[in-house]
Amino acid sequence: MATAAAVALSTSLPATAAETINLLIWEAYVDPSILSDWTARTGIDVHQTYYDSGDARDEVLSNPSSDIDLVVTGENGARLFGDRGILKSLSADTLPSLLEYDDSWTKRCGGYGVPYLWGTMGILYRSDTVTAAPTSWADLMKPGEPLRHHIAMFDDHNEAFVPALVLLGKSINANDEPTLREAFQLMKAQAPYVLTYDYVITSIQNPEVGPEVHMALGYSGDQHVLDEMTGKERLWRYAVPAEGTLFWLDCMAVSTRSKHTEAALDLLNHITSARSAARNAISLQMPTANREALKLIPADMRENAEIYTAPEILAKSQYQEELSVPSVQSRRRIISSLVQFRDTR
Repeated sequence: MATAAAVALSTSLPATAAETINLLIWEAYVDPSILSDWTARTGIDVHQTYYDSGDARDEVLSNPSSDIDLVVTGENGARLFGDRGILKSLSADTLPSLLEYDDSWTKRCGGYGVPYLWGTMGILYRSDTVTAAPTSWADLMKPGEPLRHHIAMFDDHNEAFVPALVLLGKSINANDEPTLREAFQLMKAQAPYVLTYDYVITSIQNPEVGPEVHMALGYSGDQHVLDEMTGKERLWRYAVPAEGTLFWLDCMAVSTRSKHTEAALDLLNHITSARSAARNAISLQMPTANREALKLIPADMRENAEIYTAPEILAKSQYQEELSVPSVQSRRRIISSLVQFRDTR
């Protein structure tokens, strides 16, 4: 039975069955010791391939020749790629760790992934140059003169529109052309203040760009990665604007194109089981959706509003939904025009 195969994999899977498992993931998004523990147990290496936008990830997933075994994707992506037959359908029979997650979380992955980490989108800022914490999306979208050429945005047709749409009081999943044009006007007015449209985790590593980024669009938890990369504790801070934001969930899933399905399932079960999920959450300072792992998280971390977002903010926040094809095309044209404006400056 599939259940026995998944559980027994930890002791019976020979290293020759799969020399390497390929994991498609954001950079600095899993505790390396969790992967090395699995490698020590199975003899199988884990190779991480990083992406820095959802669009870049989706291009890889859509490529039939891509050699991906496991992927971290957003909840909407899990459903879309699962329904297209690109991600494997999962159940507790093949993945025992799913029993440690409440249905309210697992249903958001559509049956094609395990809830991995969750959080919000907000404003990242350097506390030494931006001394007043941002409280509104207007602080990012309508910045003052000191922030000219010091803002990092995001080259992605979904997330890049969140600040403008929320500031306009619209749905982040808007498809209609008038709303997208209105958002574009806000983004166009902001463009002279934008230094880069590369994801801040990527741009901060560029010695010519990184030191000039003072404010950025990003995700909860990114501030810790930025501090680690700059070597300065609590230099970077994170704020969720009062208007509300994107309440996101990432799912970890197995590709149906994987040539090493059993090993991929075993690694997925290893990463998402309670002990590993708790270690991962503590290491990354991010919230876990694993019910049993939450019991292993220190109380001060569970009570930290920068990590476990306050319920009143989540109540004003929105989930991602599938966008229409014309909406995706319009959004990508808008982002491309903004990037081209930056490149010709």
